[in-house]
Amino acid sequence: MQNKNVQMSLFDTYKDVCSKMENAKSEFIQMLEAYINLKDIIPLKFYWAFYRNLGRKREYTLESFIKFCILQDAIGISQDKTMLTVLKLSDELRDYCEFDKVPDASKITRLKQHFVHYIEMMFDSLVEITEPICRELDAKKSDYLMYDTTGILANVAENNPKFLNTKINNVKKYAKKNPNLNAHAMAYAAMPETAAANPFVKQQYINGHFCYAHKAGILTNGLGIIRDIAFFDDRFKNRHPELVSKKTDNPELDKEIADSVSLKPVLSDFFEAHPTFSYKTFLGDSSFDKYDHYTMLKREFHFERMAIPLNSRNPSDSHKNFDEKGTPLCPLDKTPFTYIGKSGGENRSTRFKWVCHKSEIVPKSSKRICTCETPCTDSSYGRCVYTYPDKDLRLYPGIPRGTEHWANLYKHRTLIERTINILKDPLCGENLKSYSAPTAKANLLFAGITQLIGVVLAHAIHEPKLCKSVRKLIAV
Repeated sequence: MQNKNVQMSLFDTYKDVCSKMENAKSEFIQMLEAYINLKDIIPLKFYWAFYRNLGRKREYTLESFIKFCILQDAIGISQDKTMLTVLKLSDELRDYCEFDKVPDASKITRLKQHFVHYIEMMFDSLVEITEPICRELDAKKSDYLMYDTTGILANVAENNPKFLNTKINNVKKYAKKNPNLNAHAMAYAAMPETAAANPFVKQQYINGHFCYAHKAGILTNGLGIIRDIAFFDDRFKNRHPELVSKKTDNPELDKEIADSVSLKPVLSDFFEAHPTFSYKTFLGDSSFDKYDHYTMLKREFHFERMAIPLNSRNPSDSHKNFDEKGTPLCPLDKTPFTYIGKSGGENRSTRFKWVCHKSEIVPKSSKRICTCETPCTDSSYGRCVYTYPDKDLRLYPGIPRGTEHWANLYKHRTLIERTINILKDPLCGENLKSYSAPTAKANLLFAGITQLIGVVLAHAIHEPKLCKSVRKLIAV
């Protein structure tokens, strides 16, 4: 009988460990191979455009390039050449990308520049795939739609701080003779409207500083999962000429006008691309506080609630017995009333109910009684006021302003800022700097694609908490 107990030498043990280290794939690569089928994500039009007759056979497959870009963003390597060097040193990553040999960096750039429209179609395909996943994770937060704009810094000389400082120093020479001269204002006026390297890279005023950037509109849901990336390139502006605003002497006003005007075109394109999508709640910052926007959001896009803070620069037509947020005030001491609920049915307009701040609920009862020493009404219940949102959507945008409910809802808007930061930094949407608009757009789209790939993987392994962090998936 053959002895099953075989004694292994130290050399055999070392050889076995080395073999497993060389052949074993990381769990992240295994997840990508098991749960991500690029053929289901890449549109057929992308295949047709990529493999059309060029007079010779393609040296590298489309899937190889897509896998390369996804890995690059997931790992967080900001330069194409650096990532290509990593592939040369890693058989595992090179095998996953199915590269027999590592391509030149120029081929990656040409893919992004020549096929950016199809990359956008691929991104939209992933948005469709992840929408039911988001609804399953959290139906309530997935019903929020948030919008904000951002700028992707271009790799141009005008973004060098020395460029603006030179303008300021030149103006200061003239300011010595005229002490009332505002050097910074004159330097801003002297800044060119476009970058010299690319006239399509225009001056922006983003996050409190001047820069030359490619601007984009971002839509996310309440989970912080990307829903749309609207790059304000020539193609977008030709479709929506009303987006373009005239430069003024006030950079903050320039920013406000651009953000405000872009809202309707971005939402129109988004719902046109995804006609089955619908959301009940819209969240945005105060730059979208316009009377027309509330009507548009409710009538055209069918939002039931619009959580947009009031802009102090926009006047309010509130009655003297209401504060600037639309809350009824006590006619005697001008104390705000207390919001107690919403009512209204199928055949009745929605209305908000407010009661005197001194009206209290009787213990062990649903009745109220007013405890005011100088009541302004003969009713023991106290004064009651109803407000009708449909009469003034700005003051009553489907949810009472200034309430705890409003505060709890609006705090979710910070998620879109975090998502934008994730797209631009960890996922390298901005670190891959380029003055070319198509390349910058493709970089941002691949960052969004990588995040959505992470959502699919997190759902597949039943780890919903990891849906926004590809890095944590790599560490699993």
